[in-house]
Amino acid sequence: MSLRRGRWLGLLSGLPLLLFLLWPERPPASTGDWLRAAGLVPRFETVAGVRIRYLHAGSGPPLLLLHGFGSSLFTWRDVLPGLIRTHEVAALDLPGFGESEQPPALSAALYPRVVGELQDRLGIPRASLVAHSMAGAIAVELAVRGPERVDRLVLLDAAGFHLRPEDQPPPVRWAASPVLGAAVERLPIRRLLVRIALRQVFEDDHLVTAERVEEYAAPFFRPGAPAAVRSLLASAAEVTRDFPEIIGRVRAPTLIVWGRQDRWIPLADVGRFAAAIPGSKTVVLESCGHVPQEERPRETLEQIEAFLQP
Repeated sequence: MSLRRGRWLGLLSGLPLLLFLLWPERPPASTGDWLRAAGLVPRFETVAGVRIRYLHAGSGPPLLLLHGFGSSLFTWRDVLPGLIRTHEVAALDLPGFGESEQPPALSAALYPRVVGELQDRLGIPRASLVAHSMAGAIAVELAVRGPERVDRLVLLDAAGFHLRPEDQPPPVRWAASPVLGAAVERLPIRRLLVRIALRQVFEDDHLVTAERVEEYAAPFFRPGAPAAVRSLLASAAEVTRDFPEIIGRVRAPTLIVWGRQDRWIPLADVGRFAAAIPGSKTVVLESCGHVPQEERPRETLEQIEAFLQP
């Protein structure tokens, strides 16, 4: 083989990689089919200075649903119909996620204010909170700062003790890195990173479907999303610093639900939450990872409904 021919073959062999790196990644064509199928119509409102998407449906004792990091309203898809049958339910995309506004200077300190103002806007003076992952720390703060507004707490694989940057799983640390975060904005790898993260949070890989990947990936294609996420993660220390002291002041009846195979927040944190919140009840779900409301929706719904019964 001539030297010239070898060079051409070398260039051609690298062409697929070059095209992959330079070809723009296609944003999801459509998401939200699950909302239409359920007959749910999201609303938009500006609260605490940011535009948010939320759902408000059902009747009965009020219930607020707060999703975790990187998630959205979609995470409640399989439990919402059951909850709406027995409760007045409000659920929102927290700023930075879903179809809510993604401000470049986003701080975790904004979240309690957003939730409280939405509660006021909807005329809900007191409600129970169901909070997953990162939102667990938000719910704890709301229960401590405004105990008259929080009836009961349901914490699903909650964060709080593990909010420091060094505690975060690799996909979250990658998003927080200025260098890698910039690469995510420029390279066609957003779906790849979402798929990697979902395979970590689910015990059953079969649940990492194309629809689920698209629903989780869609918000990260919106302008400003990577910067908002990096700003949020940089502010996590604000919550972490006071959390161990704050959680000891929770007095609302509390249910702690955890997936035994959670690879993002260790099972040992069940004991830490239970020890910190007097009288709390704990449930560990088998064959379940970090998102029980998606991986074990029937069991999760049963536990929530039983706990919230008057």
